[in-house]
Amino acid sequence: MRPPYLLLDIDGVFLPFPDEHGSTPATHARHDVVPAGRSADDPVTVWLHPDHGRLLTDVIRTGLVTPVWCTSWRQDATTLIGPLLGLPDLPHVDLPRPQITTSHPNGYLWKRDHVDAWLADAPVVWIDDDFTGLDHDWAAERTASGMPTLLVQPDPHLGLQPEHLTQVSRHGARSLPTARAA
Repeated sequence: MRPPYLLLDIDGVFLPFPDEHGSTPATHARHDVVPAGRSADDPVTVWLHPDHGRLLTDVIRTGLVTPVWCTSWRQDATTLIGPLLGLPDLPHVDLPRPQITTSHPNGYLWKRDHVDAWLADAPVVWIDDDFTGLDHDWAAERTASGMPTLLVQPDPHLGLQPEHLTQVSRHGARSLPTARAA
């Protein structure tokens, strides 16, 4: 069995949302980036934790997962966010640009149908801050059907924490045939 994909969202995971007072965690450093199609005179400010790249690189180096960006940042995840974290070039799920007013137009995360088709029968660990109960039901159904699926959901105001990456490593190891035989 191939290692599970590690799907990585950005907003609410690597880029925490401000709290009710408009503050981001003091642990994060400010960066200005210019996404594709945006004028250099109108950059986007992002706040990134300087340890996230190293922590994620440690998980990637185990070979237990295959990392892929799964974010509305699309290719900008690799060209803008990844380098700021010191990450290698990672592929991305080519998500559409839906005309929606909520991230849960059908009661579950808008990305899920696209991800489900992209994954086919591959195992996955998916880190995103915006899952609903229906997404967790989908993950349980996939797992019961023989496609190990773990959803990791950080608090969007805190973002990714070391314990989330511990979950990733544990799930990746369980998904490998040698780990199952142990």
